[in-house]
Amino acid sequence: MSIYVMTPRAQTGFAVSIGHIGRFVSNLHLSVRDWNDRRQTRRLLNALSDRELYDIGLTRAEIEGLS
Repeated sequence: MSIYVMTPRAQTGFAVSIGHIGRFVSNLHLSVRDWNDRRQTRRLLNALSDRELYDIGLTRAEIEGLS
């Protein structure tokens, strides 16, 4: 029976750089996704009538302030 001993290796500068780039791309993707979600929500709310907005407790002036 064989036993393997795994010892952690220190990451090289290249691997760390790739990790930073990957994290940046991931954060950028999340930011764009969140921005688009807010944009679509504002678009849908602006399409509602004043009465429908009143029913959900919003005024038209409050729509742009939603984040």
